[in-house]
Amino acid sequence: MSNAIPDSNAPLHAPFDVKRLGEYLHRLGLLRTSDVKVQAISGGQSNPTFILHAGGDRYVLRKKPAGATLPGAHAVDREYRVLAALQGTDVPVPRVHVYCDDTEVIGTPFYVMDWLEGRVLVDQSLPGVSAAERADIYGEMNRVMARLHAVNPASVGLSDYGRPGNYFARQISRWSRQSVESSLPMGDAMRRLMDWLPEHIPPGDETTLVHGDFRLDNLIFHQSKPQVIGVLDWELSTLGHPLADFAYHCMSWHIPASLWRGIGGLDLDLLGIPSESRYVAAYAQSTGRKAADHWDFYMAYNLFRMAAILRGIGQRAADGTAAASDAGDISLKADPLAEIGWRCALRYAAGL
Repeated sequence: MSNAIPDSNAPLHAPFDVKRLGEYLHRLGLLRTSDVKVQAISGGQSNPTFILHAGGDRYVLRKKPAGATLPGAHAVDREYRVLAALQGTDVPVPRVHVYCDDTEVIGTPFYVMDWLEGRVLVDQSLPGVSAAERADIYGEMNRVMARLHAVNPASVGLSDYGRPGNYFARQISRWSRQSVESSLPMGDAMRRLMDWLPEHIPPGDETTLVHGDFRLDNLIFHQSKPQVIGVLDWELSTLGHPLADFAYHCMSWHIPASLWRGIGGLDLDLLGIPSESRYVAAYAQSTGRKAADHWDFYMAYNLFRMAAILRGIGQRAADGTAAASDAGDISLKADPLAEIGWRCALRYAAGL
């Protein structure tokens, strides 16, 4: 449901046995009829996502991609678990109904959740929206992220959802390993970051639930209000450092709009979008965390991590198992992002 936009041109069919799926969900009592129609949702580079139409009801199905996947990737079981755990908390998420790991049903594990009727806003400059509403939308994203990082993992049954502590070292190792194992060529900035990051991890540690991919187009907004009604795409969620998670969310201030999904270089005052420093200060005030300390390290780490994720998408494109048709083009942005990350690293090293 990342970029959860129904593809109006998509035929009502799916690359799996729809009849068997309908019968399975009907037996569980989720559907009033076994006659189900399936429509692909466009967008997203991860787990294939479909709308289920049955007897006037609509649900969303997220499944693991077919074929070989990188270790730990496309973990729909983890998505389901965290969504189920967050029901009734201050973090708005869709209601989940069933997780199925029986590959006899549609060929891969999957889960089903409610369809949320709302807005998916993809362009972070928010065209067609007033400056005042842009400010409110950004403020709402900040508020929801602060609420996410206030959740006590143990209180929602997620104390074992990840390894506590040493988050940066483990993540740097994970994404470095995945990048090295890829058959794609690697730019110099990516190699430099792989060497530099482990040697410059800031002191101190903290562990909260982290989303891992918290960005504008992974949120469903109310149809008319600047209110988040659902946080989606929890595939990369785990227990980790909240400031790593928050800095990932703030990468868009550093990424030029001409490159990819960024607001870097735009006239933010004119748009009504807060500056990065104001946005970071708002999170710090809400959470009590000194978010600005070591900010350039957090940003260098996240740009490196994003580059590694895009390399993984590119590897799936090369292997012919990518979930989206533009996966190969998207992966070409990995090296430019790593170059921006390396500039952040140099700034941090210089103490600027």
